[in-house]
Amino acid sequence: MRRAVITGVAGYVPEKVITNKDLEKFVDTTDEWIRSRTGIEERRVLEEGGTSIIGEHAVRMLCEKTNTDPKEIDLIICATVTPDMIFPATANIICDKVGATNAWGYDLNAACSGFLYALDTGAQYIATGKYKKVVVVGADKMSSIIDYKDRTTCIIFGDGGGAVMLEPSEDDNGIIDSILKCDGAGRNHLAIPAGGSERPASIETVETRQHFVRQEGQIVFKAAVTSMASVAYDIMEKNNLSSDDVAWLVPHQANLRIISATANRMGVSEDKVMINIQKYGNTTAGTIPLCLWEWEKKMKKGDNIILAAFGGGFTWGSLYLKWGYDS
Repeated sequence: MRRAVITGVAGYVPEKVITNKDLEKFVDTTDEWIRSRTGIEERRVLEEGGTSIIGEHAVRMLCEKTNTDPKEIDLIICATVTPDMIFPATANIICDKVGATNAWGYDLNAACSGFLYALDTGAQYIATGKYKKVVVVGADKMSSIIDYKDRTTCIIFGDGGGAVMLEPSEDDNGIIDSILKCDGAGRNHLAIPAGGSERPASIETVETRQHFVRQEGQIVFKAAVTSMASVAYDIMEKNNLSSDDVAWLVPHQANLRIISATANRMGVSEDKVMINIQKYGNTTAGTIPLCLWEWEKKMKKGDNIILAAFGGGFTWGSLYLKWGYDS
């Protein structure tokens, strides 16, 4: 068994910005209300095309940075809840767009925890020796499934994502451990009601706006605070890490209060927490790779890093890794 290590990271966000002031024109809300409850100031929106565009940009940049010919990639896993189509998988489309002609790929749906699930899965292909280059993409075009008449959801989400390259580690750095969880009962509180095989699209489901994200905010908030904070603490305890040992916490960017609760539970100071929710909002599977991309130059080889997320369904988890390189 070999350890998989991240050897490069890249991110992409669309150019169009929607500020809180812009949202005041759509729904009954205010800039102050949104900032105080979520920490979000603006978010990005992809005006044309699907999630594969975000993934394509990120993977092309990743290949450039790591000096990788796309034909060398063995596998692309795309974590997303907003695939371009029901099928083929968005990962397959990304493979085609970037010229990864020797790779196969598939999508993984775990909502906001998707990148963690996909990263842990991709690491196994490296650890067994089956593959040498695995690309993990976390990307979502949330604007495609958000109801801009619903102030409980449209203020939160944005579009964007990123990608990482996984390769065999040549030292002790890399992905060390993970704790991943799910509870399907969460579908009653955060989900898209229609569009699947249980409730296929119909005139009725469209007219009643059942193809958009629906969320019971207070229930989801309480579950997220408890689960994300606990699992991040558990991964530290499991690996005998103190708060002083942790160089960075990379939390899913769902809500500033949830992020703060997680850091407090871990005993990690604010200067060790990656936060960009104010700029991008919640990009679902894209938040963690976007953080890694923005903080890449600040991370050092050997840094202990904890990733943590909570998502719809419910899904949640935490992953412990040692950063693999100096920028």
